[in-house]
Amino acid sequence: MIMLQNLFRTRPRERLGEPLYERAVQQARDPGFYTRMGVADRIDARFELYTLHVLLLVMRLRDEGEQGAEAGQALFDTYVSALDHALRELGVGDISVGKKMRKLGEAMYGRMSAYEPPLRQGDAAALAASLSRNVFESHDPVVGEALAAYALASRARLAAQDYSAATTRPDWAEIKA
Repeated sequence: MIMLQNLFRTRPRERLGEPLYERAVQQARDPGFYTRMGVADRIDARFELYTLHVLLLVMRLRDEGEQGAEAGQALFDTYVSALDHALRELGVGDISVGKKMRKLGEAMYGRMSAYEPPLRQGDAAALAASLSRNVFESHDPVVGEALAAYALASRARLAAQDYSAATTRPDWAEIKA
């Protein structure tokens, strides 16, 4: 009986990661990205926005030291788990899930590696170029300028919040065209 209780018990890390993930996803689903910024309402574009928002929150959390690093890892783990769950809901078979998760993981890592340095350095041009390619599927960096400005403003606003506020009420920037 105790083994079953342990099996179905929610772990502290899960309790920490899930609300953070929900806050990132809620912001990424804001209709303004699609109506004002022109992000295509497709699953791949939504993945890009989710990844950007998870990264912004992870970066803020990691700035807090060990406590924040643990929260950031919980958020990241929850995101990966949500991607796995979404694939299964889309009907991807158990045998294929591993391959698809590996591809999604590589894509997610690639995006985070491309976005984090310009976000940390405040390099709007480099961030716009990456966002243009990945979110808008364009080689014209101008296409990603509004989203880059939003991401940099969100980074600054999140950094200005204390840890507790950033984990409960992240202060995202306004979405402008």
